[in-house]
Amino acid sequence: MKEVILQRFADIYGDAQGAQIYFAPGRVNLIGEHTDYNGGHVFPCALTIGTYGVARKRQDRKLRFYSMNFEKLGVLESSLDELSPDPRADWTNYPKGVIWAFGEKGMKVPTGMDILLNGNIPNGSGLSSSASVEVLTGFILRDLFGFEVTNQDLALIGQYSENRFNGVNCGIMDQFAIAMGREEHAIFLDTADLSYEYAPIRLKNAKIVIACSNKKRGLGDSKYNERRGECEAALAELQKECEIKSLGELTEEEFEKHKGSIESEVRRRRAKHAVYENRRTVLAVQALQDNDVAAFGQLMNASHVSLRDDYEVTGMELDTLVEEAWKVEGVIGSRMTGAGFGGCTVSIVKDEAIDDFIARVGDAYREKIGYNADFYVVEIGDGPRKL
Repeated sequence: MKEVILQRFADIYGDAQGAQIYFAPGRVNLIGEHTDYNGGHVFPCALTIGTYGVARKRQDRKLRFYSMNFEKLGVLESSLDELSPDPRADWTNYPKGVIWAFGEKGMKVPTGMDILLNGNIPNGSGLSSSASVEVLTGFILRDLFGFEVTNQDLALIGQYSENRFNGVNCGIMDQFAIAMGREEHAIFLDTADLSYEYAPIRLKNAKIVIACSNKKRGLGDSKYNERRGECEAALAELQKECEIKSLGELTEEEFEKHKGSIESEVRRRRAKHAVYENRRTVLAVQALQDNDVAAFGQLMNASHVSLRDDYEVTGMELDTLVEEAWKVEGVIGSRMTGAGFGGCTVSIVKDEAIDDFIARVGDAYREKIGYNADFYVVEIGDGPRKL
């Protein structure tokens, strides 16, 4: 891959002298969905697939971007003096947002850059290609310009840029999982205070399989911000009775006792998901520590049911993938992952059942939905790095 992207950089920009090569992973969340902006726990891991970047400094203030994933767009040009969101800037709004966010945090980028990206995360899959680009951009800025920021800072800056520059009200999970990834470990993260611990993933004789629905979705124009607003409204109503700062502070028992203070039945279901999903995530990590992979799988299944019925973010494509997965012997657990409304499912599948799983779920999906799903047997990898 290094030789390929370096050669492409030289083809696009004339030569590759002084260019450096970088990588940031994608991520998948094993359990704990839509809890990250509700002050709850999440349990994501970085993947070995992600975004490769080649970058070098320029002598002027010009920014030039090229993506091997969107070759028809050609080189998209901008400048350090034009750091504002622009629909015509397409995918480059993500790296531009990070450059802007560094400036907002007092780290003004002094010179322009030539940047080339090539990702092997499926676009629109929900495996955080945008957060991968954000963390990668931050890592490049730190390396090229010597900014003193930690990997955790890179996650926070990436989230800040997505919230403020790109207008997507995302939580911290995606950027944190990518910036802080560790091989063969998932991150048990409390989004309320960013305390975290690494938990080893030991899936004896089983693998993580991601099924991409190939239903494209954009977070900013999906119902993501609407769900977040519903949770904020439910929290405000609960705060009239409970001294809490987030839904993640409530136990199931406390929620059941006070849920009557939430006036709308829809908001009540949204809040119920946030509270119960947080508890499921805590129990799931405990199950892994006890080497009880079967219990982990059951909690994954329950997570999907809650996301389908209480949070209503699944849709026919994701429901089909999960419900067909549940029928296959050797599937330990399966659920949607990511924001929903398209994107991916994550399943834990016994080694001997993987081929059967892909064939049967794939056939059923094509028959019901009318087009193919793509399947990836993935491994858990490290965070961002220079190659």
